[in-house]
Amino acid sequence: MSSLILFNKPFGVLSQFSDPTGRETLSDYIQHKGVYAAGRLDKDSEGLLLLTDDGTLQHRIAHPKHKMSKTYWVLVEGKPSNAQLQQLREGILLKDGITRPARVKQIETPYLLWERNPPIRYRKNIPETWLEITISEGKNRQVRRMTAAIGCPTLRLIRYRIGSWTIDGIDNGAHQLINS
Repeated sequence: MSSLILFNKPFGVLSQFSDPTGRETLSDYIQHKGVYAAGRLDKDSEGLLLLTDDGTLQHRIAHPKHKMSKTYWVLVEGKPSNAQLQQLREGILLKDGITRPARVKQIETPYLLWERNPPIRYRKNIPETWLEITISEGKNRQVRRMTAAIGCPTLRLIRYRIGSWTIDGIDNGAHQLINS
């Protein structure tokens, strides 16, 4: 029987089980043995991280050839124009190549938002906008680089969905175990 863990990763937690410098890691939250992260989520990002003890499932989730889609809630600085959003939809040229087209829409503040520690740094005279961005690849820090490329840097990034799995019903810092 294989296990899949849906973990709602807090800000600042590394997507690995140990760190020689003592930073928070998955081992501070996940006590299940023999599971490994299927993909990654950088320490400055929050939200869904999948862990499994099934190598085949891990490969299917993480490997770019499977193009498993991922949806992010992204708070950006500024108010992107329709032309800027269209650039994201068509693909953005980054240092490591052009991104695949993304699904992008402006959204209201997400319904299951938690307080972040430390809080976001807001600037009084600059508006913020929430976007929902769905991609089917995983270049390093891709969503952050995409929003920066259109002149709207990311202030907060929450991965809401990978494939058909979401963080619905999972508090930040908590996880759900699925045995199959």
